[in-house]
Amino acid sequence: MEQAATYREVFGNGEFRVLFGSFVLQVAGDTVKNLALSVLVYERSGSPGLAALAYMLGFLPYILGGTFLLSLADRVRPRTLMAAGQALLVAVCLVLAYAGLPVWAMLLVVFGTGLFSPLFAAARNAVLPELLPGDAFVLARSLMVMAAGGAQIGGLATGGALLAVTGATGGLTVTAGLSAVALLLVRFGLPDRAARTSASTPGGASGSASGGASGGRGAVRETLRVNRVLMADRRVRGLMLVQWLPVAFVAGAEAVFVPYLSGPAAAGSGAAGIALAAAAAGMAAGNFAVGRLVTPAGRERLALPLAVWSGVPLLAFVLRPGLAATVVLAALATLGTAYLLGVQRPFLDAVPEPVRGQAYGLAAAGQMTAQGLGAALAGGLAELVPAHLAVAAAGLGAVLASLCLAAHLRPRPVAAAPGGEIA
Repeated sequence: MEQAATYREVFGNGEFRVLFGSFVLQVAGDTVKNLALSVLVYERSGSPGLAALAYMLGFLPYILGGTFLLSLADRVRPRTLMAAGQALLVAVCLVLAYAGLPVWAMLLVVFGTGLFSPLFAAARNAVLPELLPGDAFVLARSLMVMAAGGAQIGGLATGGALLAVTGATGGLTVTAGLSAVALLLVRFGLPDRAARTSASTPGGASGSASGGASGGRGAVRETLRVNRVLMADRRVRGLMLVQWLPVAFVAGAEAVFVPYLSGPAAAGSGAAGIALAAAAAGMAAGNFAVGRLVTPAGRERLALPLAVWSGVPLLAFVLRPGLAATVVLAALATLGTAYLLGVQRPFLDAVPEPVRGQAYGLAAAGQMTAQGLGAALAGGLAELVPAHLAVAAAGLGAVLASLCLAAHLRPRPVAAAPGGEIA
């Protein structure tokens, strides 16, 4: 039986410490940037709709970048991509803060540069298994999830205080500074690993599995080709859907907390924020418990029960709970999202190594898109039925999606990675 990894083992890897630190800085900086941009757009336009659009503008670029550009994640050196991502964020924040752009131009800049976000995330995720093989990789992914939640909460709290003191321009400047520190960490703290594939490598026995066999295909054409082949593989497609659908319904339920807690169940201002913070805490607690206290084989056995569980507490919203019960139910539901740890190793085994970056980028882009659609669907349903019933319906969706994907959530014997399947 494989021994479970420890935090000491994971943080003992110097390259992981660099990746982890730069990731935390990036998430915190992105959170402050989105908040500051929303405030800046509202100040200049007076439009709540445009302000909301500015805050949520990250979803659509992920869809497009994940569809058309992800092959670059395997064809460019990972350190180069990660450093470029931080440098781009520095430049964007300074332009937004000091260039005096009109609102439409600011939104265009954020949208255009956001197209490349999936590439930077894919480069980081694809490097992790190389740094930390076996169970250490799964624990590292757990740490990244917990860090993302903590950095978002910290970024929102710090960003709100910062904006009150310095205004939107100061918030964007601070984000540029955080990104500059992350850039230095990546540039001088990581080795310059080779790209997994080459855009100009001729096809061959090993090249058939990769974008490197593209014979010079363009990034868009190669991304579309590999995406099609990945999604045509039943095992890979199922594991993609597992990472997209149940958690999308949970995100949809969270999106309805604001209108729900603004109604009769409200207990004062900030009620929705308390519930959302509880959801983030539940996610972190679940990842800690499953990542650290459960064996590698145990995580895979728990994937199906946890995925189903992620929707079960939300069914209790048919009883129209008050704030205290909502906080508990939100935390209990997001505990179940730790099911994602149980599919990390099967997904890694199912994906050909030469296109690992694109596969992880597609999984992340799909997850972002699915959560956005889940929020939109739950919000639309809340226009037709009471908000508490929309939350319960989202919970039912999570349960049904998990049961429909049960074959991919159950553990199966570890097989050799299909290194030559993508031609």
